[in-house]
This record gives sequence, structure tokens and C-alpha cells, in this order.
Amino acid sequence: MGKMPVVFVGHGSPMNAIEKNEFNAGWREIAESIPRPKAILSISAHWYTKDTKINDEESPRAVYDMYGFPKELYELKYGAKGSPELANRVKNLKDMKVEVDNSWGIDHGTWSVLVHMYPSADIPVVQLSIDMKKDSRSHYELGRILKPLREEGVLIFGSGNIVHDLSKVNWSMQSGYDWAYDFDNYIKESIVAGDHEKVISYESAGDSARLAFKTPEHYYPLLYALGASEKDEKVEVYNDKCLMGSISMTSYVWR
Repeated sequence: MGKMPVVFVGHGSPMNAIEKNEFNAGWREIAESIPRPKAILSISAHWYTKDTKINDEESPRAVYDMYGFPKELYELKYGAKGSPELANRVKNLKDMKVEVDNSWGIDHGTWSVLVHMYPSADIPVVQLSIDMKKDSRSHYELGRILKPLREEGVLIFGSGNIVHDLSKVNWSMQSGYDWAYDFDNYIKESIVAGDHEKVISYESAGDSARLAFKTPEHYYPLLYALGASEKDEKVEVYNDKCLMGSISMTSYVWR
């Protein structure tokens, strides 16, 4: 089947799981444009741990890690199976240090997007956590370690938001603050140019980088996807937009 593309999505609000909007239309478009994966390895912003963890259950539970949303959202069921085989493959990759942890499952960073990309939930999904003790370069290097999985039909799927500061959200804004676009565009131009160093050392964006997020867990999934990509691959940009002032929905496919 050849090498699987790599995907990073800006997942935004959990409501994207049940609303019909331009963002989930973009996610469906991504799914239609890439080969069908044998399995999905998801790196979600919402599993932020000490050390790197992976789930290896046959049937991982759905995690509803959000509060104050409509009942309909908590009733949504995305019943994808897990893949002990893929989890074991990840554990055995050279230089990969990962512990099995089934205390979590599949969280909304993963299922709120996959419910649109693969609504039949018939592709196995495994989540890999983000180690809060590691720096940007370490997360990028982990992406490089995961890269061989692309040859095996595995979709490496990062889910976060390049700009993400809920304390600065303005619910009435249909676009982003100027600094949000400044940072999002800086990262986009660097990715399209294949300049991975600028994305790893995102502080080089200046003032906008200091405003883009207070904690980096929503940014780091991008670095896994970037690390698993090749610098000379074609990059396609989806959902190129900021909203509510301080959220970027920009998503990428490398192929």
C-alpha cells in the first residue's frame, strides 16, 4: 500500500464531534484523500503524563474528559477497538521507552475527530501519551522513532491545537487575535518550507510564541507528526483558521 501519510489536526472544541461545520468537513476531506489505515496511533493533547505511556487493551474505553457540555456529547459512542499488536510494535521500536498504561483510553482529542474521519469506528486505535517532562526536541525525536510505522499501514495522528489558550478565549469572535495568526502563520510557513528547527524551537517566533499557549500539551502533538514526516514531503494545509481569539484549527497532512 506504500507509505501512509502523517496527519496533525487542530481539534478545537469537543462540540466539533456533534456539530456540522467547516472543520469536521475538513477532517472528512483528509480521510477521503489518504489510504485507509490498518491502524491509527493517536498522540492526543489530552493524555499528558509523567513518562510516555501507551494503551494496549482490545477494547479501550472512551474518555469523556470535558465538563459542562450538552448531554448529547457524553452519549456519543465511538467504539473503535484497540490493537495490542500495534502497542507491542511501538514498545519494541528501537530507542522507544514506553510503559503500558490502561488507566486512560481514547479521549476526545482522538474520538471527536475520528468520529468524522472514520465514522464506522472499524479501524483499531491506540493512544500514546505525551510526557510532560520532555522538551520539544525530545517529542520531535519520538516522532522520528515512530516513522517506520508509516511503512506498515499505520496512520500517525497528532491531535492538539497550535494556538491554545482557553484563558484568552472570546466566545463571540469568529476569527483569531492578531498574535494568534502571527504565531499560526509563522509555524505554517516553517512547516511548508520544511524548516523543522523553527517549529521545534517555536520560541523563535517572538512575542506571539509567548501568547500562543500557557502550557505546551496542545502544541506537542504537532512535533510527533512533524518528526514522523520527511522534510521533502508534500504538505497540505486544512482548516487554516483561528477562532474564538486564541484557538488555531490549522491542520496538516504530509504525504
